[in-house]
Amino acid sequence: MKTRHSRRRVLVLAGGAAALSGISRISWAQAYPTRPVRLIVGYPAGGVADVVARLIGQWLSERLGQPFVIENRPGAGTNMAAEAVVRAPADGYTFFLPTAANAINATLYDKLNFNFLRDIAPVAGINRFPLVMMVNSSFPVKTVPEFIAYARANPGKINMASIGNGTSPHVVGELFKMTTGVNMVHVPYRGGGGALTDLLSGQVQVFFSAVSGYIEHIRAGRLRALAVMTSARLELLPDVPTMSDFVPGLEASDWTGLGAPKNTPAEIVEKLNKEINAGLANPQLKVRIADLGGAVLGGSPAKFGGFIAEETEKWAKVIRAVNIRAE
Repeated sequence: MKTRHSRRRVLVLAGGAAALSGISRISWAQAYPTRPVRLIVGYPAGGVADVVARLIGQWLSERLGQPFVIENRPGAGTNMAAEAVVRAPADGYTFFLPTAANAINATLYDKLNFNFLRDIAPVAGINRFPLVMMVNSSFPVKTVPEFIAYARANPGKINMASIGNGTSPHVVGELFKMTTGVNMVHVPYRGGGGALTDLLSGQVQVFFSAVSGYIEHIRAGRLRALAVMTSARLELLPDVPTMSDFVPGLEASDWTGLGAPKNTPAEIVEKLNKEINAGLANPQLKVRIADLGGAVLGGSPAKFGGFIAEETEKWAKVIRAVNIRAE
């Protein structure tokens, strides 16, 4: 009898401890954050990803009462920033701005010191930047079907710009080539400036890129946008058709989101996910993102994780098929 009472007492105490632990975690999450939070970005200040990080960081700062400090760590195609977050404590005070580059890099680089899908916990998708197929205005095509016909009639005579080997414009261009069966020459540049200069001068004829930084050239008629590479038209270019109008299933976007070191407490992940989704529903923030050439993503952590996995597999197929290697 005494043993039975002792066991019952142990079970009651254990249950009470578990309940207190749960209450403690909830209280801790409700109080979070109690000090500044770092948001590490793998790009220099001033770029589109940096602007998105600052918009979301400002929103979270205002909603949660602590600064979300943007820390720019460019280098190795965003891998330096990603690794810094992977190695950071999973305490809710270090986050990462994952982008399409990270989905590409998972296959592009043979020897990363981390596994992006395994080591970064998805928090929330922020936005997508549909890529746009652009040509020099003097190039003798006005539609995607005309471009494909011209390319097939002139194999190897069209130069396709990118901002570097294995970057979004490169792998998207390779996907276009694979899907349509055309042959183009890849011309990598060390950034968007050189690619734009040669596109405007006609040294290269086509460029797949997010529209930010190129919209004024399109509006002025110096560049011609042939298609937006998503299933929906772009708010900034309402008269430009979608690629799916001509090549069903061919879609490509740059994108951003929020990620955390794996094992970051679920209560913190859910809290930030809720606040980010509230921000993405805010009319002013939605307009700011649209002005950058993007559209909001949103959704649950699981939805964002599934999106990253799909993107990773999509670009892995292209990289392996073309045998693209990091420079």
